[in-house]
Amino acid sequence: MKICAIICEFNPFHNGHKYLLERARKISGCDAVVCVMSGCFTQRGEMCRTDKYLRAKHAVLCGADAVIELPAPFAVAPAEIFAAGAAQCLKHVPAELSLAFGCERGQSGDFVSAAAILNEESATFKEILARNLDSGESFIKSRLAAFTACGGDTQLLSSPNNILGVEYARAFGKTRPDAKLLPVKRIGAGYCDCRLAGGYSSASGIRANADSDAVKGEMPECSYEDFINSKDNTELFERLAADNLYLCDKDNLKRVYGCTEGLENLLKNLVCENAYAEVVEKAASKRYSKSRIRRILCANLLRLYADETEKFLNCRLAPKVLAVKKQKAARILPLLSAEKEPDAEAKKCLELTSQAYALWQYLNKPLIFNNQNEKMILV
Repeated sequence: MKICAIICEFNPFHNGHKYLLERARKISGCDAVVCVMSGCFTQRGEMCRTDKYLRAKHAVLCGADAVIELPAPFAVAPAEIFAAGAAQCLKHVPAELSLAFGCERGQSGDFVSAAAILNEESATFKEILARNLDSGESFIKSRLAAFTACGGDTQLLSSPNNILGVEYARAFGKTRPDAKLLPVKRIGAGYCDCRLAGGYSSASGIRANADSDAVKGEMPECSYEDFINSKDNTELFERLAADNLYLCDKDNLKRVYGCTEGLENLLKNLVCENAYAEVVEKAASKRYSKSRIRRILCANLLRLYADETEKFLNCRLAPKVLAVKKQKAARILPLLSAEKEPDAEAKKCLELTSQAYALWQYLNKPLIFNNQNEKMILV
């Protein structure tokens, strides 16, 4: 069976995602499109507004054949771990595999070449990276300078989606080298009024303009209805994340991805006198992005630690199916089933993911949609 995978968050599912599903099916010639989707917390360290099972259902209604969950320890992690975790979820799927992903520019070979430069980390690369980091530059900018000096295409690492694309190439090159990379040029960006620009806004743009009537034209009807009927409990989430930062053990905070170089001390000091938004604002700098700070606070709240996640990257994970198309369930589900009982590390990864969902449900009660038993949806 030929499967085309898509790694995603669908927060919320919009017209651009529908376009990606359509293009993935066409250019891959696959028998099934399988999405690997973050649960209820994201790579930016934010809480999703809509339940993961509903978002998975939207994807199947709009072109996917199945959606499996990207476990929380990978979903709330830097791009490299986000990509590696998704690759690990698909490592043992017995099918001919391709991976489609949205990007601003570049062909398959461009991403493979970029991955090779980053994997090699030549002496020149290491020297320039260290020099820029020592000068106070962020890791992303420092790595870009080193990458460019080694012959890499600057524009390929200058946008979030392209950066993820390169990380996909690195991760799948190690885990599923047989997988074919299928970059899909994105359409639309930021937020635009669909009446003027064709209805292709980004998910972040839609979230930021959720009260606008124009949002309706940016999303399929099924996802729009569930999105506007879901309450935005971001304020409650942020308050809890700040409280947990105040109460947490500093040694555990240091175990979170990205909380290095004494950043744990800064965060603990800031939260004594500041709310969540002020902590993010004051901790962010040229070296530490706001997304990185938010991700640290979210991972700390969910008890997602780097040392444990590294172990999860080396265990055999059983994909957790969130939704599947009825007509294809009999063919797809056997491919996504575990061949044997998961080991202790895989069970721990699943436990942390379930705990993250339980917290999301707690923060979003009363729920319009309640799936406490975490049962797969047949669409």
